[in-house]
Amino acid sequence: MVVGFNHNVVYKREVFHVQTEDSGRANPQITTLLYRGGTIIASKKVSYADIIKIDNLETVVEELMKEQHKEMLRRLKNGEFDDRIAAIPSSPSSADTSPSGKIEDR
Repeated sequence: MVVGFNHNVVYKREVFHVQTEDSGRANPQITTLLYRGGTIIASKKVSYADIIKIDNLETVVEELMKEQHKEMLRRLKNGEFDDRIAAIPSSPSSADTSPSGKIEDR
């Protein structure tokens, strides 16, 4: 069984992390989280309890995970979370700091 998917993606010159996990048969749900740094920007949880007894469950769950993961990436790239992202202060990237760690004026 696939445990999960993790991808870092650059969007508007910032790195975001998308993580998708399956909680398994005991808690049949797929969770996808979108992070910037350590902050969760968006999440989506989908139950698959209604299909838990199908023969090819592992294959179906893997496909559901892939689609949910790709959907979060598409939503990010389409700008759906731009307002949320703008509302959360970002930490300066290494490109914006001097070797002393101070932010440089530009």
